[in-house]
Amino acid sequence: MSWNRIRLGDIAIFRNGINFGKESYGKGVSLIGVSDFKNRFYPDYETLDEVKESVVGVNDYLDYGDIVFVRSNGNKELVGRCMLIKTTKSKITYSGFCIRTRIKNKTEHDSIFWTYHFKNISFRKSMSGNAVGTNIQNLSQGMLSNYEAEVPDYNTQLRIASILSTYDNLIENNQKQIKLLEEVVHRLYKEWFIDLRFPGYENVEIIDGVPEGWYINRADHYFKITIGKTPSRAEKQWFTDSREGTPWISISDMGESGAFAFYSKEGLTADAIIRHNMKVVPKGTILVSFKLTVGRVAITSIDMCTNEAIAHFYIDNDLDRAYTYCYLKNFEYDSLGNTSSISKAINSKIIKSMPFIMPAGDILGQFSMIVQPILDQIELKQKIIFRLTEARDRLLPKLMSGEIEV
Repeated sequence: MSWNRIRLGDIAIFRNGINFGKESYGKGVSLIGVSDFKNRFYPDYETLDEVKESVVGVNDYLDYGDIVFVRSNGNKELVGRCMLIKTTKSKITYSGFCIRTRIKNKTEHDSIFWTYHFKNISFRKSMSGNAVGTNIQNLSQGMLSNYEAEVPDYNTQLRIASILSTYDNLIENNQKQIKLLEEVVHRLYKEWFIDLRFPGYENVEIIDGVPEGWYINRADHYFKITIGKTPSRAEKQWFTDSREGTPWISISDMGESGAFAFYSKEGLTADAIIRHNMKVVPKGTILVSFKLTVGRVAITSIDMCTNEAIAHFYIDNDLDRAYTYCYLKNFEYDSLGNTSSISKAINSKIIKSMPFIMPAGDILGQFSMIVQPILDQIELKQKIIFRLTEARDRLLPKLMSGEIEV
């Protein structure tokens, strides 16, 4: 097996994405933006926004095998993330905060292999210019073009890509199954609690928009609601790896967690929990973000802490959990107003006093009997994805360095 030093600019060409205004959104061309990256290998094509075809130049479309990077974002953890385009079924473009990398000769260099190479921590360290951290401030065409790395011959690239793709194909399959299960839950919730076509609805009178026997009150009338906090960032001794301490969830973590939260990028030490009187919320608590990104909702899968932008809805009755999760997931948070002049936010008082509709007990029980087993399946599949991701990420640097020969 031979490895050669390659300058990326010698084997690939680069192009920044399109810039456009709000008026350009509309049916026509699927658009990959920064929010679509998360921690994916391929885009979720069904959830992409669209822009009008008139704003997309002939050279701005993505082709099979293109690799798209985040080049700039306020969240530096996102800069440098990449995804591989593996379809040509529809017209796809990408936003101005992204860069396209296109391999010139795909019979000499494999796009799947290079996508994995770019996901390796050594690439992020090289781009960050910081041997300690891996956050990239900004990514430019020049930085990508001048990047050099030792890579194997084409056939070895294919073998490495095949091994790692086995994991990502399983991950993608589980993601698709989760999406289908979530759609089942959403449709049932909408039918029963938005369209009010719940079992026996024909015999129930609607009074002021609420079925008889149902109640509406402040959220904190039904639930204990607390708010997380952040220890002083200047005192680094309070923070640790989430596997060593108590997981400490941020809004960013919630954005990538799915329906269940059981992993965080950072953890808190036992001393931090005591010193700062941190609230450790138990498994089964429902989390709701209410600052910056309002309305992210997740169920805790283990005991954990959160930062001050996240509220905790404690669930005493297991029958209430499925409905409460769906209610908070579907709630129109814009109706609560905005308490910040510089960003989207509501305060903890508003969260605690938000209106909450509590259905009759028999309806809650029937809904829980149907939906809770589906949520259990989603939780299991999320954990499978997490384990597959960990296994892939342990293998990735060993394959990319040649430590493991294939």
